[in-house]
Amino acid sequence: MTAHIAVVGASLAGLRAAEQLRAAGHTGPITVLGDEPHLPYNRPPLSKEVLSAPGDPSPADLHAKVAFRRRASVVDVDFRLGLPVVEADPARGRLSLEDGSVVTFDGLVAATGLRPRRLTLPGPSAGRHVLRTLDDCVGLRGTLRPEADVVVIGAGFIGCEVAATALGLGCRVTVVDPVGAPMQRVLGASPAAAVQRHHEAAGIRFVIGRSITGFLGTTAVTGVELDDGSTLGADVVVEAVGSIPNTEWLAGIEGPDLSDGILCDNLLRVHGAQRFVAVGDIARFPNPLFDEVPRRVEHWSIPTDTAKRAAATLTADLAGVAPDPSPFAPIPSFWSDQLDLRFQSFGSPALADEVRVEEGDLDRPANGVLVTYHRRAAHVGTVAINLPPARQRELRQAFSALAAA
Repeated sequence: MTAHIAVVGASLAGLRAAEQLRAAGHTGPITVLGDEPHLPYNRPPLSKEVLSAPGDPSPADLHAKVAFRRRASVVDVDFRLGLPVVEADPARGRLSLEDGSVVTFDGLVAATGLRPRRLTLPGPSAGRHVLRTLDDCVGLRGTLRPEADVVVIGAGFIGCEVAATALGLGCRVTVVDPVGAPMQRVLGASPAAAVQRHHEAAGIRFVIGRSITGFLGTTAVTGVELDDGSTLGADVVVEAVGSIPNTEWLAGIEGPDLSDGILCDNLLRVHGAQRFVAVGDIARFPNPLFDEVPRRVEHWSIPTDTAKRAAATLTADLAGVAPDPSPFAPIPSFWSDQLDLRFQSFGSPALADEVRVEEGDLDRPANGVLVTYHRRAAHVGTVAINLPPARQRELRQAFSALAAA
């Protein structure tokens, strides 16, 4: 097959898409376009090992740059980095880049991922950070000095990981969240409250149920103001308040639904377009493992899972043959390291209407806890805290068997 495939987004999902296109038999040219100057790298270490390590971080710190460069050579991919795509015309097979150049294609893969949501509040911008890219990590790491006052806005996984890393670097850390205890949306109320108690015992302060109304200071942030009128001093503020899908390059195109990422069918085809698939956490697709509601999934496993299916779909479409009709039902999984706790999750705990503590004591999570999640009595998720790796593998296999039943 000599068709040219363009992959927009030099992310892990973009790399996996290129690899899987070759594995699916595509022999034509593949061009991967990315707005960052770096080759694809792993993002999870940015909030943990890389953020806490001495020296200037680089993709080599992520054990990725050399390996990915070698992979790019093996799969014969042309990477064009540091040049954002500003406009797409799937019907005509054209991409316009920021420098005015144009890339033509026969098949298109969207892998542009997410960017951090920013708070639009009064006050200075200097001293405010987000964490998504390697450059974000570089900017934040230099500010995390011993005795610095760090305010993390948002008690999700990224916020809690950054808080734990900053505490380990000797900072005084306060986490503010208007909704609930750490990671409550995913873990459920009781496990989240237990995690909060554990983190507080280690020295992280939580302010729950309060919103930020503004940033204090003139040229740089010196603190934050809360909605009850109280203030918190801050040398560093980290905004971890969610993400926004990067779909602006598709704005103005008739057909695709961009209301929350890119709406796809179960084969990862983009609705309203031809020879166009999406991969990674920008893809909103139905997973029959749970139901027929299309959802985006922001877990580390999803780039590989979606890339394999999307590559098979796109190569079949370009060849004019029917793609594999079997249902695409990936098992989402993620892990998170915070202080002395390692979380491992399988499935979609956030869908649950019932939470069951199967093993361990939530008051002593470091000793090991197993929590299962159920919706209308169906098992939809599992979270293991500090269970041995062998046990985690067993749990994943058990969940896989249950899902296949």
